[in-house]
Amino acid sequence: MCGINGILHLQLQKKIDERILTKMRDSLEHRGPDDKGLFIANNIGFGHRRLSVLDISSAGHQPFLSDDGRYVLVYNGEIYNFKEFYPELKSNGFDIRTTSDTEVLLKLFQLYGLKMLNRLNGMFAFAIWDKMEKKLTIVRDRMGVKPLYYSFYKETFYFASEQKALFTAGVPLKMAQDGLEEYIFNRFVAGENTLYQNVKKVLPGHIMTIHEGGKVTTKKWWDLKKEIQNQLEIKNPVEWFRETFDDSIKLRMISDVPVGVLLSGGLDSSSILASLFNQNYKDIQTFNIGFKEKEHNEAHLAKMMAEKFDYGFHTMQLEDKNLYDQLIRSTYFQDEPIMHLSEPQLLAVSQMAKPSVKVLLSGEGADELMGGYVRYKALQYPSLLNSIATIGKLDFLTKNLRYDKLTRYAQIIKKSDLVIYNGSNNYPNDIAKIFGINAPPKNEYRKQIYKDAKSLYPNNLRRQALYFDQHTYLCSLLDRNDRCTMGASIECREPFLDPRLIIGLGSLEDKWLFTGKKWKFILKSAMEKRLPDEILKFTKVGLSVPWGDYITKSPAFKEELESFSKSDLFQIPYFEHINIQKLVQNLQKGDTRMTSYIMPLFMMHIWMKTYPNKF
Repeated sequence: MCGINGILHLQLQKKIDERILTKMRDSLEHRGPDDKGLFIANNIGFGHRRLSVLDISSAGHQPFLSDDGRYVLVYNGEIYNFKEFYPELKSNGFDIRTTSDTEVLLKLFQLYGLKMLNRLNGMFAFAIWDKMEKKLTIVRDRMGVKPLYYSFYKETFYFASEQKALFTAGVPLKMAQDGLEEYIFNRFVAGENTLYQNVKKVLPGHIMTIHEGGKVTTKKWWDLKKEIQNQLEIKNPVEWFRETFDDSIKLRMISDVPVGVLLSGGLDSSSILASLFNQNYKDIQTFNIGFKEKEHNEAHLAKMMAEKFDYGFHTMQLEDKNLYDQLIRSTYFQDEPIMHLSEPQLLAVSQMAKPSVKVLLSGEGADELMGGYVRYKALQYPSLLNSIATIGKLDFLTKNLRYDKLTRYAQIIKKSDLVIYNGSNNYPNDIAKIFGINAPPKNEYRKQIYKDAKSLYPNNLRRQALYFDQHTYLCSLLDRNDRCTMGASIECREPFLDPRLIIGLGSLEDKWLFTGKKWKFILKSAMEKRLPDEILKFTKVGLSVPWGDYITKSPAFKEELESFSKSDLFQIPYFEHINIQKLVQNLQKGDTRMTSYIMPLFMMHIWMKTYPNKF
């Protein structure tokens, strides 16, 4: 919904520089082009950029002050069930003066404090300043749908929806060695750390409290493991799922502006569309990214689904110079080297949607909740992995990229590492062989999440991997979705991430997830009367992009590939043993296996070349 940022000087006599706070706020203009606001009081300052979705009048202006003047709130997100609290608030003497969820959030805080958090169904990152106690409280939603970054620098606490606002305020832009290692081995930095020194994330489901004198406390307010353990048995899982999923979508359609759907043509987004149709929603617009390469293209299925339900359909392809330009833009919005490799496409389709809608529904989260990735299948029979590792690589099979990846994955010995590296494209042995980098990252956060997963699902590597991804890989996907859609000033909502679904699915027996050829059994069972066989039985493509072809054959990338081969990136000691010219030459000769090694380096090269000079 918005971009938030703030400054708290821990030196009490130091006053807020309004120019710095304004620059921070306006670096996030893309997150909120509709309105802007500042609050400054001595050593505390809040900035806000607003994308008006609920109560688009000036009544929803932020920073938002409580009626008694004690509290100041800046808030990014949506509380979907906010209207449920109207009678309760009114019976406790509160007047409701807007139709905004912002007002409800602050009044619930006044009434109950942070105990109200578990009752919220939504996505949010917010900060509240208590003028009386001189205390700043910042909170992030359960799954980390909405981002929140912070830095302690020169006796000052800075926070913002995106890292760029921190750099704009003067926090140094320096890469962290630990972050660099995680990027190479694990594709992204998990937990509270980031790619940067002295820039951290508030963890999903956590609260930070910063007192004016400098005391800092951190508390976990939502624990998925405990929630799953306390979940009552679900008697009729298919009926429960269908009803809860429909209600989740109904809640996420609450808006005073048009809502559309990111429609890939796969099972997840098609299920969203089918639910909307089943609930009699009319005039829905759908948006799709297509590819000229048949093996990557699901646009025909997306078009079929939109036409089936009489909804609008819009599609596009991104190639050559347009692709290159969107790569540069998405790198800026992402604040880090892109790693899912679909960010330019998602940004472009969001920009296409912008004239028609302000909100998009996405199918994100379904794969991590219900076992939708092929890579989970490798964990079904660990003993088979040992056999594959023993046989080793057979030339006629390694030409198949999926089998080649499986044989490399099978070299991993420890069960914990099978889970921790399940979402990686390159594995420790590969990185040692190709990059000359032998020491894997510490991965302390990942190891803790694995420990929780193992205790919740003992001797069940598949379920451990799902729980692990819900706390790591999914967070990176949600960040991608938020940055790309907000880059086009659009809000993204994820119906599969309703807390009732997350907890309930986590409590079900394996058979509800892993039955059938392609798994996600409960979703297919719930949707079998709503969706055609073409969707239910179609082999998952996902938003996969043929980057190997693009960077070697597209005219827009030829010059960049030459620049990449001589990049300053390879002057960094960590990369000094990489023979990048050889890797590129092998790719140009048609060895597509090189793509997974080259792309993270290529995207880091693009980031180094274009991002730091923005500050």
